[in-house]
Amino acid sequence: MTIKIIASNKSAFHEYEVLDRFEAGIELQGTEVKSLRSGKVNLSDGWVGFTPKGEAWLKQVHISPYSHGNQFNHHENRERRLLLHKSELAKLIDAVEKKGLTVVPLKIYFKEGWVKVEVAVARGKKLHDKRADSKEKTAKRELARAFRGR
Repeated sequence: MTIKIIASNKSAFHEYEVLDRFEAGIELQGTEVKSLRSGKVNLSDGWVGFTPKGEAWLKQVHISPYSHGNQFNHHENRERRLLLHKSELAKLIDAVEKKGLTVVPLKIYFKEGWVKVEVAVARGKKLHDKRADSKEKTAKRELARAFRGR
């Protein structure tokens, strides 16, 4: 099974506490796939919204227009439908509605020729949580640096 990561949302781990992850397919147009192959995507502002019908939509993810796409090019920030099983959709909708959590994209990648998106159910971090995480990360980095020197 070959996986090629196109883009990852590193700011999501800073802004949110990731609780659960799901792999979803994504409904794309032809020029979007070609643009993804060249790695022109930005997930940092992206989030997942739900319709009353129970569909999941990926919103505010910027996929740059394909350079050779002429008049058939896609709109950069259009909403894209996520392809999930009904049970997965039910879990996501339940988490958002009842528990007040949010769903954010973590990474987008090719898996055996198909474009997949890893989405996560996440809880927003408070400022003091972010500070504690950065202190912990700095301490780990210094410890690793000290052991490397020996």
